[in-house]
Amino acid sequence: MSDEALTPPAAPSRLRGAWESDLIWSFRHAPVAMVATAVVVILVLAAVLAPLIAPHNPFDPATLNLMNGFTPPMEPNAFTGEVFLMGTDDQGRDVFSTILYGMRISLFVGFSAVMLALLIGVTLGLLAGYLGGWTETIIMRVADVQLTFPAILVAMLIFGIAKGITPPEHRDQMAIWVLILAIGLSDWVQFARVVRGATMVEKSREYVQAARLIGRSPVSIMLRHILPNVLNPVLVIATISLALAIIAEATLSFLGVGAPPTQPSLGTLIRIGQGFLFSGEWWILLFPAITLLALALSVNLLGDWLRDALNPRLR
Repeated sequence: MSDEALTPPAAPSRLRGAWESDLIWSFRHAPVAMVATAVVVILVLAAVLAPLIAPHNPFDPATLNLMNGFTPPMEPNAFTGEVFLMGTDDQGRDVFSTILYGMRISLFVGFSAVMLALLIGVTLGLLAGYLGGWTETIIMRVADVQLTFPAILVAMLIFGIAKGITPPEHRDQMAIWVLILAIGLSDWVQFARVVRGATMVEKSREYVQAARLIGRSPVSIMLRHILPNVLNPVLVIATISLALAIIAEATLSFLGVGAPPTQPSLGTLIRIGQGFLFSGEWWILLFPAITLLALALSVNLLGDWLRDALNPRLR
């Protein structure tokens, strides 16, 4: 027998193995997920690179010209002759530039709020599911009480309390962080409930029993053994929660209890544009609203695909 026949076949590279994995295969055969991912990537990159992409800095008073106010999209201004892709608002700010900068605020608030909710929810869910007893009872009863109220009302309540205890001279500077705190504290329950249920299943597995026998501490078991096995549903919830957090931020800002006018988000821009809708300046509202719709819908569709792709019953 030749040496070539005895040589084992070469193991596939990690890159090729990842490309042929079930998750990537599902993604390559899901056109909706591919389009949603492309839209999310484009919008996120546009927001991150706003200082390089935006034609103007809409929040620098030195660059504003009131003569450019209310310029329709792709039409030269009657006084200055300048042309703006998406028109200008009442202060002469380029709507396209305000959308790019406002999207940065919306994405930052959405990501930060989801990370805060994930941290709180996963921690409390692990404790409730693994320890049980009175710890589980207290955590789950608090979660049940919070679920009886709409999340947006809980966020408004937390925002009002946090803003009330903030010194008046620091309220505008702290408004974004207060908004993150409000949305994060109103959205931790779903993480906690899912992680608790998964933890109750995992803690009866043989590998957890073995970890207990060799003297692993409860904290080590929860973090090193149980947590990695409950991350799949957490990832799905986090993706869907990102879209909900962005919408919650826009809703609060639209109601006037979110991002301040000095740091406008997409919700603030929509609230400003709504005041000019019936006077004929439709573009001030339309373009921020379309951007918010595209961002939230794409993230939501991506989360729906991820939920199906990570569900072993659907494979």
